[in-house]
Amino acid sequence: MYESRGLEPVPAAERVGRVRELFPTWVTANITVLLLTLGAGLVVLHGLNVWQVLVVAVTAPVVSYGVVGLVSVAGKRGGAPGMALSRAVFGQRGNLLPGALIWAARWGWETVNAVTGAYALLTLVELAGGVRVGTPVAAVALVLFVGVTFAVSGLGIGALRVCCRWAAYLFGAFSVLVGGYLVARTDWGAVAGRPPGPASMVAVGVGTLAAGAISWAPSAPDFARYLPRTARAGAMVAVTVAGAVVVVVPLVLMGAVMAESTPGLASTADPVGFIGARLPPWLSAPYLLIALIGMLLINAMSMYSAGFMAQTLGVGLPRGWAVAVNAVISLVLGLWLLVAAAGFLGTFLSFLTLLGVAFAAWVGVFGVDLALRGSYDGAALLDRGPSSAYWYRGGFAWPAVAGWGAALVAGLLFTRVDWFAGPLAGSWPGRHGLGWVVSALVAAAVYGVLRPTAPARALGAGRGSRKVEERGSGD
Repeated sequence: MYESRGLEPVPAAERVGRVRELFPTWVTANITVLLLTLGAGLVVLHGLNVWQVLVVAVTAPVVSYGVVGLVSVAGKRGGAPGMALSRAVFGQRGNLLPGALIWAARWGWETVNAVTGAYALLTLVELAGGVRVGTPVAAVALVLFVGVTFAVSGLGIGALRVCCRWAAYLFGAFSVLVGGYLVARTDWGAVAGRPPGPASMVAVGVGTLAAGAISWAPSAPDFARYLPRTARAGAMVAVTVAGAVVVVVPLVLMGAVMAESTPGLASTADPVGFIGARLPPWLSAPYLLIALIGMLLINAMSMYSAGFMAQTLGVGLPRGWAVAVNAVISLVLGLWLLVAAAGFLGTFLSFLTLLGVAFAAWVGVFGVDLALRGSYDGAALLDRGPSSAYWYRGGFAWPAVAGWGAALVAGLLFTRVDWFAGPLAGSWPGRHGLGWVVSALVAAAVYGVLRPTAPARALGAGRGSRKVEERGSGD
C-alpha cells in the first residue's frame, strides 16, 4: 500500500482510478467538527437565523468545491501533483514564490486541524472519566494526533483511499443519528423564531466558508492524477461538489441548531467542548470518535500534498520524509496555539480569511492557464535547469508571477481580520469578506492580459521533452 512515487507524472499504465473514487475523498476532506463550530458561529457571531444558515451552507461548497473540481482536471491531464504542474504556469523558479506561501499556509491549516483533533480527544477523555483535563494532557493528545496523521499520509494515496471510504460511511451513519436526536430534542419554536440577520452577514458567511474550502484547490490534482486521461471533466467537478455538499450542509445546520444553547461559543478556546455538553454521552462519544478519525484524515490529506509542495521547493527528501517535515512544523505550531490562543473561533476565522486570499491568487492564475492549455510536458516539469521548456526567462513566467503578486496585494487591500485591516476593507467586498474573490479576479485578469497568445515553450514544446497529452479526454 506504500506509495513511492513523487513529483514525476504517473505513467498511463498505472492510471486506472475511477472518478467515483473522488467522492469519499471530498466527503472526508469535510469530516470536521469545525463545521459545527462554524455553523454555530454564523448564529452567535453573525446573527443569522436557520434559513440564512441554510443558504450559506449550500452556496459556499457549491462555489468553492466547483473551483476545486475544475482545478483537479489538471491532475488527470498532467498526471502529476498540483504544485509540480504549477511549474508549467509560473516557471521553474517563479513557482517557488506561490509554492512557499501555499506550503506555509498548509502549516496553518494542519495546525488548526491538529489542535481541533486534540480537543476532540480531550473531550472524549472527559466524557469517559468525568474529569476536566488541562494543557499538559492536551499537548500529549496533540502529539498522538500528529503522529498518527504522519503515519497515514506517509503511506500514500492507497492508504488514504481506503481510510477515506470507511470514514465516509461511519461518519455519515453517525451524523444521521445526531441529526435525528437534534430533530427530536430541539426547541424548534425558538430556532424558527429567531429573527433574520443582515443580508450582508449572509455574504460574509459564504465568503468565510468558501475561503477555507478554496485552500484545497492546489492539492486537488494530487488526488486526481491516477485517473485516466479519458475521465470526464464534468463528472469530476460534479463528484467533488457532491462530496462536499453532502457533509457541509448537514454539519453547518446542526451547528446552527446547537448554537441556541451555546451563547459563549465566540469566546471559548475549546472549539468542540460544546458538543459534549449538547449531546448525551452515548451519542457524543462515538460521534466525536468518528469525527476525530475524520479530522485525522483531513490532516493526512493535507500533509500528503504538503510533501509534494516541499519537494517542489527543493527539499531533497523522498515523499514520505518530506511529509515528516510538515508534521514537525504543525506539531510545534499546534503546541503554541494550545498555550497562547485566547479564543479559538476568532483566531480560526481570521486564519480562514487570509488563507482564502493566498490560495485564490494562485487559483486565478492557474485556472486561466488550465483553460488555455491542452497538455503538460512531463520531462520539463522535472527539469529544473535552463533546458526545461518551463524555464521561460530566467526561470520565471513573468505574466503569471505578476498576476499572482498583483492579486495578493489587491486581496489584502479588501481584507479585514482581528489584527489586520486593508485600506479598502470598508468597501462592499471588504465588508462582505470577499477579499479572496477580488484576489482571484485580479489574478485571472492580469494573467489573462499579459499571457502570450501561443507561448510555444509554455505549451510544452521543449527540446527532447515528453509531453503528457490529453487524448479523448471528454472535456
